[in-house]
Parts: sequence; structure tokens; C-alpha cells
Amino acid sequence: MSEHEQDHAAIPLSWVGPVRISGNVMDDELKVPLATYETPLWPSCGRGAKITRLIDGGVTCTLVDERMTRSVLFTLDSAAEAVRVRDLIRAELPALQEVVGRSSRFARLIEVNSEIAGRLLVLRFEFTSGDASGHNMATLAAENLMTHLMGVHPELGYGSISANYCTDKKVSAVNGILGRGKHIIAEAVIPEQVVRERLRTTATRLVELNERKNLIGSILAGSLRSANAHYANMLLGFYLATGQDAANIVEGSQGITQVEDVDGAVRFSCTLPNLIVGSVGNGKGLDFVEANLDRLGCRAEREPGDNARRLAACCAAVVWCGELSLLAAQTNPGELMATHVGIERAGGA
Repeated sequence: MSEHEQDHAAIPLSWVGPVRISGNVMDDELKVPLATYETPLWPSCGRGAKITRLIDGGVTCTLVDERMTRSVLFTLDSAAEAVRVRDLIRAELPALQEVVGRSSRFARLIEVNSEIAGRLLVLRFEFTSGDASGHNMATLAAENLMTHLMGVHPELGYGSISANYCTDKKVSAVNGILGRGKHIIAEAVIPEQVVRERLRTTATRLVELNERKNLIGSILAGSLRSANAHYANMLLGFYLATGQDAANIVEGSQGITQVEDVDGAVRFSCTLPNLIVGSVGNGKGLDFVEANLDRLGCRAEREPGDNARRLAACCAAVVWCGELSLLAAQTNPGELMATHVGIERAGGA
């Protein structure tokens, strides 16, 4: 096999659920695919999925915002020049939107943010991208915008098509603050009886663990805009099963788990501000990916962007299922390890 010859890696895949999902994106009950070598993840998420079928409305997934970004770098002669040109560019948004509209059927420029360091001017272009995650779409639009701006403002020097203020596949604060991808929140109130009988724990123990582990523990670790147990596990499994760019779990796993005691019931929520998924685009051409997206209902005739929103809601819901199940297990001494050992030995590990 030559160094450029292509092959495929086989990763075990299982469908968990059904998961009951409601909210401003979808209202449905369906199974969700996870491709992973960590096979205990399937029954764990399956337990969370069962909880969604025992509560009114299941897990509610609310889309808060969506955008894809690309930041570009310009050089100028001085910081004063950078400020002057930045202010001019801020007033040119309608013209910039026209440039983007001429170069793409789906990209729409919605905002431009900026930073100045010395004589460097960084512009963060923010777009909607229809059903695509929008990486390449945003980069192409940004390149056309750079060409346009250097023509209108010849004092701008080319720095780079990517300035790390996007921020793509790196841990940062900016994505959580300004947004990148789908900002979606999965939440539900779990009745006390269900908490005790199905999760084998209590609201008091779950609230206490979340505070001590996810909040205080994450602060002690220096985590950045992140307070959760293991979002990355579910995100990677879902991304690999649905043809997503798996490296985006770096920023995607920056999220916050919140647990509240509601008179013995549990209000459990997972906030994912940087969920980058798309139902079309690069990585979607493989047969198994197409089949999985079709089974999830993300190949239907809908308004542009609605299939990607549905995909994001499915992803957020399975993150909620896995996060709830793991935290419940960790409130009981020995449960987590006993479950892992039992499943892995049964599988011949």
C-alpha cells in the first residue's frame, strides 16, 4: 500500500435508545448512533435514554444560536492605522454581505468582530451556513472578503487566512463568548421516583457531586469554560457515526453541566455552546454515514439548516443521556468500575 493509498478504519457502532427529544428544533423519539471503542458507553447512554422515555417531553433541546466563523489577519503600519481602518470596515457590513452573497448560495455574513494587537488587525467573520457545518464555506467567504477589503483599503497588508481567533479545534474562551457552531442546551426535570429507582441515587447526592466534581474540580484543574464529566465521549462517538470532523470535539466538549434539587426531583441540563455539526458537506459521502443520517431523519426535505439543527439536537440529547448516567453511577462507590469490568470481560476484553 502506497503512502497515499486510502483505506477505512472499522470502528464498532451501536444505536442507543430510543431517546425522547422535544424542543424548538424537533419533537421525536428515535435511536442515536455512537461509534466508539469504549463499548460501556452504549449501555450507559442507553440508561440515560430510558430516563427520557419516563419523563414528560423527554429531554428538551433548545437551540440558542448558530454560526460558523473564520478569523483573518491583516497588517498595517501602526495601531492607530489599524483602529482607523477597523472603524471604516465596521460601517461596511452591507457591502461585505453582498460580497459573501455573490460567492456562496448558503453562506450569510451576520457579524464581524475584531481584535487589535500592535499593528495587527484580526477580523472574525461570522456566518450562517445552512445544513453544512461550514468550515470550508466560511474559509472561502473569508478569502473573498480579504481580497475585497485589500482592494478597498490598500493600506491593509495580507497576514493570514486564519488568525486563530476563530477558534477552530483549539481550546479558547472566544467560542463560548461569541459563538461558533450550534449553541444548544439539553435539559429535563427527572421525578424523584425515577431518580431513586432507575438511577439508584438521590437529588442531594447528584447536586453535591456535580458541584464538587464538575464545578470545583474543573476550577482546580484550570478548565476553560468547561464544567462537565465527559461530553467528549458522546461527541466523538456521534461525530464518527455521522461523518463529522472529529477534531471539533476539542471546542465542542467545552460545556457546562448543571444539577438542581427540585423537592427531590432533579433538574439536569447540559449546555453545549460550540457544537459543530452538519448534515451535508465533506465526510458525508460514505454509505454508512448516509444511511445513519437518513435514519436520524436528517435527509428529509426541510427548510435550509433544519436538518443540521435536528442533527445537533440529537447530539446534545445523547450527551445529556451519557452525562446523567455517568454522574449517577459516580454517586455510588464502586458502581462505575464494576460496570466497566463486567461489560468488558463479558466482551472478552
